[in-house]
Amino acid sequence: MDLSGWQIAALIITAMLTGFSKTGIPAAGILGVTIMASAFAAKQSVGLILPMLIIADIVAVTYYRRQVVWKHLITLIPWVVIGIVSGYFLMKVIADTELKLMIGIIVLVLVFVHVYREYSGKLEQPSSSIWFSAVLGILAGFTTMVGNAAGGVMAIYLLSRKLPKEQFIGTGAWFYLFVNVFKIPFNIDLGIISWNTLVINSLTIPVILIGTWIGIKLVPKLSQKQFQTIILALSAIGAAQLIITSLFE
Repeated sequence: MDLSGWQIAALIITAMLTGFSKTGIPAAGILGVTIMASAFAAKQSVGLILPMLIIADIVAVTYYRRQVVWKHLITLIPWVVIGIVSGYFLMKVIADTELKLMIGIIVLVLVFVHVYREYSGKLEQPSSSIWFSAVLGILAGFTTMVGNAAGGVMAIYLLSRKLPKEQFIGTGAWFYLFVNVFKIPFNIDLGIISWNTLVINSLTIPVILIGTWIGIKLVPKLSQKQFQTIILALSAIGAAQLIITSLFE
């Protein structure tokens, strides 16, 4: 695969953001998604990002292995699987531009809903709401399948659980490792992961590891409020960029 200078730069930046997002600020990954989607075709970018995510997931799970809240994952995973399968079939027929627009709108709406509920005093822990888990689980599975962009959806889900920042990252790490490995056969069948893309991915490993190290060092320096604000802001920025780029292509 011949790469332009911009594509090489996009790979390096995304590798750094991917590693950082897994051990530092989870929503930073959505910026990598938007950068890759602007440098490559949307579907091609999905296949390039997935192996990078799995490498960073392994580091995050290893480091935050004691910070996972399993009950929040067990209620979510069945719905996520439904979302992944639905996204797989949509990937066969949807155009790249429509894909970007759809992901951006979903994430942006969820960010606004979360902010509204929090500042209006309506943000309650919805642990008993099966519909809350079902809707966000399906959306998370769908968006992670079609664009590796579940970060914004999962941010809303985990923030609603009022988890401390370490448990937020640890619980998310196990979630992403499960879903990203689960997606591999679907991506291979769609033809967006190949030996050529894996060779490119192997070259990004050192940059990914640097990103994970930066995330580990940064998290202890952030307050819970700063952590939440940054996650919401980055999710909104990434979603807005996806929408804008899709409208002007």
